[in-house]
Formats: sequence, structure tokens, C-alpha cells
Amino acid sequence: METEVTEHGSTTLRVLMFPWLAYGHISPFLNVAKKLADRGFLIYLCSTPINLKSINKKIPEKYSDSVHLIELHLPELPELPPHYHTTNGLPLHLNPTLHEALKMSKPNFSKILQNLKPDLVIYDMMQQWAEHVANEQNIPAVKLITFGAAVFSYLFYLVKKPEAVFPFPAINLKKIEQVKMSAKDFEDRLVDGNMQTMLMCTSRTIEAKYIDHCTKLINWKVVPVGPPVQDPITNDADDVELIYWLGTKNENSTVFVSFGSEYFLSKEDRTEIAFGLELSNVNFIWVARFPKGEEQNLEDALPKGFLERIGDRGRVLDKFAPQPRILNHPSTGGFISHCGWNSVMESVDFGVPIIAMPIHYDQPSNARLIVELGVAVEIIRDDDEKIHREEIAETLKDVITGKTGETLRGKVRNISKNLKSIRGEEMDAAAEMLIQLCKNNNKCK
Repeated sequence: METEVTEHGSTTLRVLMFPWLAYGHISPFLNVAKKLADRGFLIYLCSTPINLKSINKKIPEKYSDSVHLIELHLPELPELPPHYHTTNGLPLHLNPTLHEALKMSKPNFSKILQNLKPDLVIYDMMQQWAEHVANEQNIPAVKLITFGAAVFSYLFYLVKKPEAVFPFPAINLKKIEQVKMSAKDFEDRLVDGNMQTMLMCTSRTIEAKYIDHCTKLINWKVVPVGPPVQDPITNDADDVELIYWLGTKNENSTVFVSFGSEYFLSKEDRTEIAFGLELSNVNFIWVARFPKGEEQNLEDALPKGFLERIGDRGRVLDKFAPQPRILNHPSTGGFISHCGWNSVMESVDFGVPIIAMPIHYDQPSNARLIVELGVAVEIIRDDDEKIHREEIAETLKDVITGKTGETLRGKVRNISKNLKSIRGEEMDAAAEMLIQLCKNNNKCK
């Protein structure tokens, strides 16, 4: 297949996008896919059938001709049936097996490239090998980093410059948090590659100094593509009832509580959060999910009598909620979050202050970054890594009804406005860079 030319005479770049098999990676890849499609690119988004099934309904009809889902089949392993070809619900001990199975799918990935003949591959740093497979077919490849420049820089110091002092103390981690970050997992992934250019899911509005530092540190061109924000749409009948309930609450009176698609609270943390919500007396929507195979009845999983005592003040869900729609609602005044990058960026984009409760990996760094930005407060764990209901309750009251909340909301809304004002500009620059990159590799005329 040859690169197509549009009726306006401009090049239609054919791009294959290849995220890691986690929703937290697929979602930002899909976000960038839509932005590129809006600029005339033809996108192939490649993942396993189980992952593609989960995102199919998140692709609006207007992208039916420009964003195509491509199935990648992993080898069949006895301990890894097809429903485990995703990190969603994957038992932790099988994570290395999933990485290995994806590596073993190289021949299948190579065949996909041979058949589609894309002009460019955009791959996830979690599978650095994809660049080598693309290069074997003379296809340029560039990586898309699904977290921010502050975390990238911090990781680089941990892995490549362990003796050096990180120059931004505001986002420093405690020793135990550094261990949880699993920095060694990234040793060969950070700056490996021929292209020496990387796309990053961030914006100069939020991370200008970190993007500049990152560029200087690795001597690569770091190109921001804006924050990974989903469209606030929902078609689920259950969501309609939830959004109606939210609409009965006063402006900024309700807190949204969610810890992402892959992180689960310990019983102790769940108990402290429940009592914190109860003591705070604020309205809330709490997504209290459990790992596959460990699902529990909500009444049994929460403190005795909790659901009766909170009455109509709160909603507790044991399934996914329409996060962008909740954050975009005028009744939502705060977000208790684990501070995964996607959640942090959505909250900032929708102008909602964050009560940070990070768990591990990049989350503590993300939490410190948004506290430094002035859009969040963090619930600090004690020396035994525990959180306490009294602090949760006081912080919640302060953010929803106190002066702290007014200050945070003013700041986050300003940043949100600035983010939106340069969003198109940053993505235009990224798209132009990709076109130029392909021209330099003689992949498009």
C-alpha cells in the first residue's frame, strides 16, 4: 500500500499505534489516535482482542473511517488464556508471563506490519522491541510515553544517575516509594532507540521546566501531545441514574473517589477511607472495586452499617464509573485519587482539585507534582504506611467547603483554561514533526 494523498493535496500518513496491554496505556494511545485522525492521519490501533473489545465503544462513529482496530494474537500458554491477554484483572504473579507472551508475538506483529505497510509505528516504551521489528521493514518508529516529564526525569536519575541529586526536590520520593517505583524495570527502555525523538502525554502548561530538563538530560527531542483526557460521554443506562443523582447536589459539594482500573485498596485503607467519608459529612461517589476472583459484597467489604448511615449522601459502586463525565459535572468539587497520570490529567483538565492518595509506581511523584502546581493536597502516610480517617475527613471538609478548596479550585481552573488554549497548537506541532520524520525516512513524499 502506498501513502495516500488527500483531496487537498496533503499527505495521509498511515500510522500503526502499539500500546502496552493495560487500559492506562491504551487510553492515552487512543486519545492521541483521535487527535491524529482529526489532522488527517489514518490510524491502526493494535492490541489483543480482549483489550480492543473494551475500547471499541469509546471510538465515536466519526472515526469509523480513520481509526481501525487491529487484533494481535498472543501465543496460547496454559497459564495465560485469552481473557488474561490484558493487565485488567490479571493476577500479579502472571504479569511477567504476559510480558513474555507479548514478546513471543513478535512474528505476528511483524506480519501485521508486512500486511498494512504503515508509514510509521508509534509504540509503547514497555515493548521497546517493536521499534526493532519496524526498522527491519524500513519503517520508522517513535515511542509515546504515557506518563509525564517529571516522572521520566526522576526515573532517569534513579536508573542512570543514582549518585546524582535530583534537582527538583518538590517531587522527591521516600526510600520505600523509590522501591515501589520498580525503576530497574525501565533500565533498557528509557532512551533506547534510533529515532532520538519521543512523544509524551503532557503539556508545557503543566510541565515546562520538566520537559526542558528532560530534553537536556537525555539529549532527545521531547514532543508534548497534551494530556490524555477522555471525552465526557456515556451511553450506559446505569450512568444516567448516577448523573441524575449527582445533579441533585449543590455545586462543588461532591467528591469523586476512585483508584483507577488496576489498583485496589487494602482492607485497612478501605476502612479508613469509609470512616473518613462518613466523618467528613460531604457528598461522594466512591468506586470501590476488587480484583477478579476476589469480588465481595459491598456490605461485607465496608464497615458494618456504613451504607445505611450515609444514606443518600453517597453512592458506592463496585464497577467502572463514567469518570470524565463525573469530573466534568458542576456538582463535583474534588477527586480522591491514586494519582495515576491519566486520572491526574483528567482532573486538571476538567478543573477539579485533587486529594492525592498515591499507592505506588509513578503515583507519589505525580502527587508531589500536582501539589507543587497548587492544584492538590496529599494525604501523607505515616511511618507504617498507614492513612488515618481523621486526616481524610478534615482534608475533605477543607477542600469541599473550606478556604483551601477555594484556592485550589481557582488555581486548577486557571491551569485548565491555559491547557485548553494551547492544546491544538501542541498537537499540530507533534503532527508536523511526525510528517517530517517520515519525509526524512523517505516514507512519504
